[in-house]
Amino acid sequence: MSDSKVALLAALMLFFMLWVPLGQYDFLTENWMKIGTYAAPFLICIFCSVRSEKTTSILTDTKLMSALFLVAYIIHQFEEHWIDLLGERYAFYRDVNQLILEVLNAQDSTIMPLSPEAIYVINTSLVWLVGILAILRSPDHLFSSLAMAGITLINGMSHIVLGVAKQAYNPGLLSAIVVFLPLAIAFYRAILTENPNIKEQVIVSGLWSVLAHIIMIVGLLAANWFNLISETTYFAVLIIWSILPVFLFNSNTNSI
Repeated sequence: MSDSKVALLAALMLFFMLWVPLGQYDFLTENWMKIGTYAAPFLICIFCSVRSEKTTSILTDTKLMSALFLVAYIIHQFEEHWIDLLGERYAFYRDVNQLILEVLNAQDSTIMPLSPEAIYVINTSLVWLVGILAILRSPDHLFSSLAMAGITLINGMSHIVLGVAKQAYNPGLLSAIVVFLPLAIAFYRAILTENPNIKEQVIVSGLWSVLAHIIMIVGLLAANWFNLISETTYFAVLIIWSILPVFLFNSNTNSI
């Protein structure tokens, strides 16, 4: 069996164990970000020691950069979902539900649209799954790496926009400014400098990332507020959208 098939099989096993209830689901929905935090140093060690592309710049080594984007997001998840800059734990769950209820003008509601299960699946699909697929598909499929860069950039920008709008700190804001934006912008610039012909892929990766956030919010409300779909259906849509980048564009060409 080839190395790529072994890696794909390992990835399938990982997400099977993450998403299929085997008696571990309650533990994972509460502690997934802690597991990611402890895994981050191992990811850095592995991918710095087995660089696949001996490029002149680390920024154009798409496999290594995909791994770094995943680690960057794990750092962000630590601040966003575990312990934020103010020392508060699990503040994102409280703050986002409060914001959603304010927008819906339903501050007195006891229903929390953003459930712990939704937080878990959103982060393990739109982040972990996208990142793992980008690592597996690099360097042959550039768009998978661009999608990971895009989701990082758009999420970082959303934290900054929210911070400016509310004139206050929100969980994840520091890592969005210090880690997300510099890393994503540097990667996009390096890739475009090396190959200006992939500008279309860069634009589409941004659009895919924006739509990912729209699907994330609209689907959440459809499932957990308006009861138009089940939460399981919402999770399936998130997973499908996370896999989509693998099928967009042919290898490193500019054709869809």
